[in-house]
Amino acid sequence: MAELLAKSKQKLASFSVGQKVKGRVLGKSPQALLLDIGGKSEGVVTGKAFGEAKDYIKTLKVGDEVLASVIIAESREGNVVLSLRQAMFDTSWENLEKVKTSGEPVAVVARAVNPSGVTVQVENINGFIPTTQLGKEAVKAPQSLVGKYFKAVVIEVDRNQNKLVLSEKEVSDAKDIQEAKEALAKIKEGEIFDGVVTTVANFGCFVKLPVGIEGLVHISELAWGRVGKTTDIVAKGDKVKVKVIGKRDGKLALSLKQAKEDPWTAAVGKYKKDTKVTGRVARLSDFGVFVEVEPGIEGLIHMTNIPPATKLQEGGQVICYVQDIDAKAKKLSLGLVLSVKPIGYK
Repeated sequence: MAELLAKSKQKLASFSVGQKVKGRVLGKSPQALLLDIGGKSEGVVTGKAFGEAKDYIKTLKVGDEVLASVIIAESREGNVVLSLRQAMFDTSWENLEKVKTSGEPVAVVARAVNPSGVTVQVENINGFIPTTQLGKEAVKAPQSLVGKYFKAVVIEVDRNQNKLVLSEKEVSDAKDIQEAKEALAKIKEGEIFDGVVTTVANFGCFVKLPVGIEGLVHISELAWGRVGKTTDIVAKGDKVKVKVIGKRDGKLALSLKQAKEDPWTAAVGKYKKDTKVTGRVARLSDFGVFVEVEPGIEGLIHMTNIPPATKLQEGGQVICYVQDIDAKAKKLSLGLVLSVKPIGYK
């Protein structure tokens, strides 16, 4: 390297710290990299800057062009000292974008663990593996991964947002995931399965099907009637019947209520005009009172049909009569049956 530097007799151009320059590789040694940075000057990557880019420099050959940053405008030896950090990062991001497309696993090292997942480093880029993307063994003791090298698959990469998300389970649980994908491909929307509730959450529950994969039943799909809490309808371990209502991005959407008959299907025959029904006050509104006459079917007593002196409370039982029904629109209009009828009230 000293010989290469000695051969340079040209006058150095003016450079400033932080300036970005394009360079062409002239030569490299175990401790330094020499770059032509403009025809009149040579730059050198050495010391700490060489160490941090050592793995990247191994990939370079004479004639390659790189983008470097000036860290010393002119050293005692008269050289422009450069850093390849930005070039190294740009190359790393490009590599990560390629492996995301190919699906090829990359080597990572875990740096830290938090409640949301594991922070890792990949080619000098910081990435993150969410807890949901850890394999069944790794998720048992994520702290044991810290300091260790392992493989993961890139599932999201955004250089502008400096965002890198990976999946460890796509490697460690690859066989299980492939089997699940094959099973999912065979499932058709509209099919009904017997399943077992595996997890209950405030937004719904997860149900495992006989084919070995799980799907989500959103709280809105638990029952035809109004649902306050998921635990009011299901508990972990319950055997349930579910209908497949959607498949998207490898995820399965299920419904408990659609596996049963919609109560509005038989409503027209049950709730004919002037029929008396007993119901429970479901909720009060500015324009009337909603009454649940059976799970999944609510009717409205309009405020004009409620005498001023009559007070109704949520949860209270009321006797009504059917004024009108539109099963297609799922609307039921009710009138209030009073023991003492005001003048002019039916």
